[in-house]
Amino acid sequence: MPNLNILVINNLADRHMKIIQSSAPNSNIITCDYEKAAEHIRDIDILVPWGSMDVRPLYLAAPKLTWIHSLSAGVEGLIFPEIQNANTIITNSRGIHGIPVSEHVFAMMLVFTRGLDVFIRQQAKHQWKRTMVDEIHDKTIGIVGLGSIGREIAKKAKGLGMKVVASKQTMTKELFVDELYPPEKLHELLSFSDFVVTALPLLKETKHLFTINEFSVMKPSAYFINIARGGIIKQDDLITALEQGLIKGACLDVFDEEPLSDSSPLWDMQNVIITPHVAALSPSYLDRAVKLFADNLSRFQQNKEMLNIIDKVKGY
Repeated sequence: MPNLNILVINNLADRHMKIIQSSAPNSNIITCDYEKAAEHIRDIDILVPWGSMDVRPLYLAAPKLTWIHSLSAGVEGLIFPEIQNANTIITNSRGIHGIPVSEHVFAMMLVFTRGLDVFIRQQAKHQWKRTMVDEIHDKTIGIVGLGSIGREIAKKAKGLGMKVVASKQTMTKELFVDELYPPEKLHELLSFSDFVVTALPLLKETKHLFTINEFSVMKPSAYFINIARGGIIKQDDLITALEQGLIKGACLDVFDEEPLSDSSPLWDMQNVIITPHVAALSPSYLDRAVKLFADNLSRFQQNKEMLNIIDKVKGY
């Protein structure tokens, strides 16, 4: 096997290093933070950053670099003209996020349906008051984007007795989806969903996909949940929809600008749950990401078909 210099822009535990080393015994694995990456980049063959990092300066200073693997599913920081015009391979960690993200989605849904948002505020005031509660059983969940995360959400939704509808570019048979819609029928899906969950990549085609027009066709009793990317929605339009009662509430883990500005009215809306981009976080995250990378590393060395290769023109 060839000697490979691998730079991981993140700290790794000993167990992670051993997994990578087992796939490439002759490799030299370096870990560092982003600020120190430039010190090592010149001799690197494989770069392992997070997909949101701006790696263009590193790429331009890395004559030997042949493969970049993103520790995240998003690769927005890894796509730029120089790499699009080169043979450099880009892969991502798609497929490892479904468990924590889907659990986060249902945690947020149940907070609203079981009134936990109200009860937590009342507890702080030592108030014993009942409020109306609801069930998610028999409700309709609309999943916009049916990749690995969307499928895991769909599976859990069926287990909780929900009706599952989803939108997807390509029509396929889906085990846990009752009805599948093409993107051009998004408004139809929105019109009867009790919960709308976005699970899309942020692309030119999906930027500001949700505007006041989309919120206007949703049910006034519906909840909007965004665990994808902040740029998928027009944030000011969401605020207007919430203020005007076009939808009942929103659960938001991602935003156009992070951290969310202190002046955003979203902070003070009692029908909004805000979490600081943590839906995918898990104690098992790096274990899963490193295992996937190590699998691809074996494939890379053996010239076998690699997993999760990114189309550098489409961006996913």
